[in-house]
Amino acid sequence: MNGGDDPRGDLLDRVFLTRVVEPGDEVAGRWVRELGVGLVARRLREGGEALAGVSDKRWAGLVARAVRAEPQEDLAVAQGAGVRFLVPGDAEWPGQLDDLGDARPLGLWVRGLPSLRMWALRSVAVVGARACTEYGAHMAATLAAGLAERGWVVVSGGAYGVDGAAHRGALAAGGATVAVLACGVDRPYPRGHTQLITRIAEQGLVIGELPPGDHPTPSRFVLRNRVIAALTRGTVVVEAAYRSGSLVTARAAQRLGRHTMGVPGPATSGLSAGVHELLRQDAVLVTDAAEVVELVGDMGELAPDRRGPVLPRDLLDPAARRVLAALPGRATATADEIARGAQTTQDDAVARLYELRALGYVERHGDGWKLTRQSMISVRGRRHGC
Repeated sequence: MNGGDDPRGDLLDRVFLTRVVEPGDEVAGRWVRELGVGLVARRLREGGEALAGVSDKRWAGLVARAVRAEPQEDLAVAQGAGVRFLVPGDAEWPGQLDDLGDARPLGLWVRGLPSLRMWALRSVAVVGARACTEYGAHMAATLAAGLAERGWVVVSGGAYGVDGAAHRGALAAGGATVAVLACGVDRPYPRGHTQLITRIAEQGLVIGELPPGDHPTPSRFVLRNRVIAALTRGTVVVEAAYRSGSLVTARAAQRLGRHTMGVPGPATSGLSAGVHELLRQDAVLVTDAAEVVELVGDMGELAPDRRGPVLPRDLLDPAARRVLAALPGRATATADEIARGAQTTQDDAVARLYELRALGYVERHGDGWKLTRQSMISVRGRRHGC
């Protein structure tokens, strides 16, 4: 894109456009790419003939916004709040945002000290329902903590529910987290998360496309999600109904070629419906941080093999296990009967039975052999698939 190497001299024009143009406006993005940010800003300030792709009514609305825009004041307010403004071409600009094409942010307001570009290189989005269940909050926090402990940055939207749980999980693990807001980064939203977002700004990063003091709207939340998807290596959805905003993030991630993952939930819960629909398509089922990292991480970052607990019986020699399995659940059996059941000789069966008696698995009753009470419970559980 021609706008990818905009010089720093275009800074004020980009700040101006963040006050005039809505985030993700692809028509305005095309103007910037084809005409340059300076010319687009000048045409809006002059208010003359409309640029291509918009109606006269829409152009008049943009010009009315342009009249009230004061980029120098926005920069001054931002500086006072400890906020910097990044533009494409800056050393700290995350190059993966360029995958959004003409919907790429005109710039990003950033609150916090770390480098956004470096953090974004090893980041995962964890998103989900605002009105999540205890299960959803637990899974989001546990996943985020596990990712943070493995050196991954957790990105979310700062909202109630899954977002908040993910941020808190990463912070609790002493890890890194980024909140992507749908409003000015100097005015945390929701208000109830002011303390959380302040803490994120102190320990991590709070970013957004909207200038200082600007407020969120429903459409801005939806458009914010494309930034979360583009910024990260993959998106994990924890609880989402069919019409959840987090599914917008997941689908944006799919379009951008990012990994899309879902945490399964109860089939009876409406908050599982959206996630399960994703899993029926191209998303990958994950249950913990190790499985997420196996998907989005470098070659060799594999999740451990999943297996049940190792039981004492599992440590037996295979031939001894066959003899043990040949004993009836409750009755007594002769060595000859046990040998036939284990498909071995009677002498071998007797030798194995004495070995098993020493280990507490069987006991002798006259000429017969029987499982001990503890072994009988264990073998019965194995046969029933417990």
